[in-house]
Amino acid sequence: MTLETTSMMDQPEDLADRQLLEHKEISMWQDTWRRLRKNKVSMISLVYVVVLTLSAVFAFAIMPYGRDETDFDYTREAPMSEHWFGTDKLGRDVFTRIVYGAQVSLGVAFVGSLTALLIGVTYGAVSGYFGGIIDDLMMRFVDLMYGFPTMLFLILMMLIVPPNSSTVAIMGAMFIGLGVVSWLNVARLVRGQFLSLREQEFVEAARALGATPRRIIVRHLLPNSLGPVVVWMTLQIPGLILTESTLSFIGLGVKPPTPSWGQMLSEGWRAMRTSPHLAVFPGLAITITMIAFNFLGDGLRDALDPTMRGRD
Repeated sequence: MTLETTSMMDQPEDLADRQLLEHKEISMWQDTWRRLRKNKVSMISLVYVVVLTLSAVFAFAIMPYGRDETDFDYTREAPMSEHWFGTDKLGRDVFTRIVYGAQVSLGVAFVGSLTALLIGVTYGAVSGYFGGIIDDLMMRFVDLMYGFPTMLFLILMMLIVPPNSSTVAIMGAMFIGLGVVSWLNVARLVRGQFLSLREQEFVEAARALGATPRRIIVRHLLPNSLGPVVVWMTLQIPGLILTESTLSFIGLGVKPPTPSWGQMLSEGWRAMRTSPHLAVFPGLAITITMIAFNFLGDGLRDALDPTMRGRD
């Protein structure tokens, strides 16, 4: 075999090695972001979520009208150039109140999901890592909690709050209630991830080097379980938005004049025949936001799929 032939045979291996090195230089999250950007629907949803969140946070600075600013010359007016989404029975700008209402709906959803995440990840990590009798007992408790009616618990939780409580107190009760009933699925998810990862070689190597269970969980197992957890959190938020809107719709959410989408929908449906915009726009805000989070969650799930990594 000539030197030239040997060189030609080595080229594919060299090319493969270079591609492998280039591939290793891209972290999992960089690769996830690269593939997420190719999903146009998910990117549009991400832009919508970011714009809505920033608008809610800085509503006091960017909204042309105050949250409770009234104009009795324009009561229950249909959408027009001065008021894009029309006005309510007190002449308040509906668009402004929808943006302010996002503070409550998104705030409850984000904080509620973070609370559930903290409880569920901790619970599932302990159960999945130690296994055995500890895992059996902890999972039986989860099964028991699944049998408890979630909405009934939330209604009872909100009924405990005094009627004249502040908005902060009411939202705090929502945070606690949603966190308590929403952690079960993520606990099962993390537990399953830990059960599959704890027998991997890198975990055995960490144990051999004397790493404590806490260090193994925090430094090795948890980072490798973040992908499914991030997807769960993204898909959990729409359900929490709907739950908060339902509680507000039946009068168990924040009290007027603080707006929330469910409360605005509750006030608007009574005037559907004469002023349909009072119910249509809050309903669209709930629907579009839930759809955006669902599309974003689906995109993240596809982008974080390890079987798809490096294929495009």
